Amino acid sequence: MEMVCYFCTTISLYRNTSLKIPEMTILIKSAKIIDPKSAFHNKQVDILVENGTIKTIAETITTSADTVVKLENLHLSQGWFDSSVSFGEPGYEERETIANGLNVAGKSGFTDIVLNPKTNPIVDTSSLVVAITNKAQLHAVALHICGALTKHSKGVDLAELYDMHKHGAITFGDYKHAITNANLLKIALLYAQNFNGLVQSYPQDNQIAGKGLVNEHHNSTLYGLKGIPSLAEELQITRDLFILEYTGGKLHIPTITTAKSVELIKDAKAKGLDITCSVSVNHLLLTDDKLEEFESNYKLQPPLRTATDVDALRKGLKDGTIDMVTSDHQPIDIEHKKTEFENASYGSIGLETAFGALKTIFTTEEIVNFLTRGKQRFNIKTSEIKVGNKANFSLFNPEGSSTFTEKNVLSTSKNSALLGTTLKGTVYGIVSQGDILLN
Repeated sequence: MEMVCYFCTTISLYRNTSLKIPEMTILIKSAKIIDPKSAFHNKQVDILVENGTIKTIAETITTSADTVVKLENLHLSQGWFDSSVSFGEPGYEERETIANGLNVAGKSGFTDIVLNPKTNPIVDTSSLVVAITNKAQLHAVALHICGALTKHSKGVDLAELYDMHKHGAITFGDYKHAITNANLLKIALLYAQNFNGLVQSYPQDNQIAGKGLVNEHHNSTLYGLKGIPSLAEELQITRDLFILEYTGGKLHIPTITTAKSVELIKDAKAKGLDITCSVSVNHLLLTDDKLEEFESNYKLQPPLRTATDVDALRKGLKDGTIDMVTSDHQPIDIEHKKTEFENASYGSIGLETAFGALKTIFTTEEIVNFLTRGKQRFNIKTSEIKVGNKANFSLFNPEGSSTFTEKNVLSTSKNSALLGTTLKGTVYGIVSQGDILLN
């Protein structure tokens, strides 16, 4: 009885709330729906959710509920999806645990994430897939596994792809490790067709990249930093597309960064190849001009490129050549990040800033599209906002602005490339899997 009374409250913006009740009702008040596929698109309504299912949508609902959600300028869309998220556990818990990482994702508006295999040990067996999946049970955020494509992500032998697939892995790739052996990618694409598997290939030719640290351009010369030419990415993508054309199958190229890469993907789609790609929020917002600060948070992989590349990426996203946006969330502990630029590890966290950063560039409806349309590629069920469907919502306010500082970081690691940046809007949280998680 006490539990029921505790949850019969109105949740405000300023409360940190995670409710885990098997059977509960949630009443969402005065929410503007952003879902072009829904009959309620751009309408302000109340929504009643019972046991994870949308029970009623109406202009006004007057009923008792375990939880009432009433927030300023509340907007609601289908749940957001992130195709590239890293935590740390197992092996690097000091960077991020699964439990806290999922809370960060939910409070950042994401109902579904794909977790990269960059752990210790590397996720290259079904037992590790099951162990990590079990760690994420009963959470509002659905955790999906990307299994390693090769054993230990060393690029020598294929990992146990089918066995991992049977136990829940939805895609396979060696996170930030290029497949040097072209024949290995050929075999992977052929083999994965037996179970409709999605193969990922990181876009970098390591021999061209060499010991480069940043984009090879004017700034790399100016600041005396070894450069990675755009050719390293474009040559690898060209190779991968030729192999895909030969083998068939499904290929996803994560985090492209150059104007030429956009052209290559566009041409491949015109040929009818089953190819998709993503772009990270940081590469849509930042350029290699940031290198003048020698700030290790700007040391990213792939590297930040030029304003011309950023413009092409934005256009490619809008016209559908680029299929989805990712935060490419990669927590790095202070020991490996706050050091000399050359010695610092690559990567930036990005879940907390994804929506606010995108809102400085795109419209609300565009952002919702970019953050949801990748689900189909990864075979994750979408849920139109209508009565009878599962409640899978992201809750947010697209208005207002704020400066993102370290005190706003929810992650255990603080390595954000967007510290000090002015962001727009506020993310309130999610309703998903019969649960609610709010900031």
